[in-house]
Amino acid sequence: MYLKLVSTHRFDERLAALVGQRVSLRRRIRDDDGPGPRFTDAVGDLADGGDGTFVVHARSGPVRVRAADVVALRAVPPARPRRPSWAAVSRLEQLCADAWPPVVRRDLGGWRLRAADGFTHRANSALAAADPGTPVSEALAAVRAFAAEHRIPPVVATPEGSPWSHRVQELGWELEAGRPAGSELATLVADLEVLARTGPADGPEVTFDAAPAMAWWGLFGEGPDDPDAATRERVLVPGPDGPESGFGLARRAGPGIDRVLGAVRATVVEDHVYLSRLHTDPSARRTGVAARLTADAAAWGRQRGARFAVLQVALRNEAARALYARLGATEHHRYHYLVPGPDASA
Repeated sequence: MYLKLVSTHRFDERLAALVGQRVSLRRRIRDDDGPGPRFTDAVGDLADGGDGTFVVHARSGPVRVRAADVVALRAVPPARPRRPSWAAVSRLEQLCADAWPPVVRRDLGGWRLRAADGFTHRANSALAAADPGTPVSEALAAVRAFAAEHRIPPVVATPEGSPWSHRVQELGWELEAGRPAGSELATLVADLEVLARTGPADGPEVTFDAAPAMAWWGLFGEGPDDPDAATRERVLVPGPDGPESGFGLARRAGPGIDRVLGAVRATVVEDHVYLSRLHTDPSARRTGVAARLTADAAAWGRQRGARFAVLQVALRNEAARALYARLGATEHHRYHYLVPGPDASA
């Protein structure tokens, strides 16, 4: 029940004690007896607004209140998370796919058949995040034919729990086994304004270039003489008609010192910046390099009009998931890789 207001009681201490929790409060919006309501309610997460005010982050937006105007207050249980619509999931997966282009792409309704000479699982799978415009059995036959044509295994990447995932599994396709990183991944999102503030103040210098420098490739153990160098560059470095990408390098520089500590790739797709290939040199881990790279990539994206960050991480990569959670990223949905099982009928 509400904690009621009495003439000698103010809610300053009670509000301060509930910061960070979800509350329901009633506040006075007028003192006279004229027409219209004198009070209004707000429900949401409570934050300190400074200058003697508090902010209720309601679903309709932030509500700023003065403690002196609060007439009733109570803590309430956290809101049940709302599952995003499949339309929202599909859009986000399509944006991620735009930021990670394959060498060959063939559209089948809302599905994307992709091949990149085997470089990365993502660029060599069929993205099933919308209606293929044909029976799923026929769509899977097209996936198999496309995979055979490009000499890659048939793999479908599809959001977990989606209608397309259910139908593909009903036809005998199953979770791909044997991948060291696992076949289940989370798509995470974050507000860029929040993410840009997360880097340590004394972190390394981070610079972004339109094309990856040799030091950027070298941090991943890759070079121009690798057999997949041309394919790798076509996937990671979009051409003039592709989305804008920035390749960030973290360095510790000084007199006689130029040490590369980490790297990241950032790609602007509509109102999102897609973060990928975040990597820290083993000798520099747990020193704030990853947080600095992420924050600066967020700032780089904001400068180019993006509002949100999106990234994809394997569920088994608990260290990366914990890092992104600390930086303010939340899980939007999950997706998985499916392959034909022994009894697949399509």
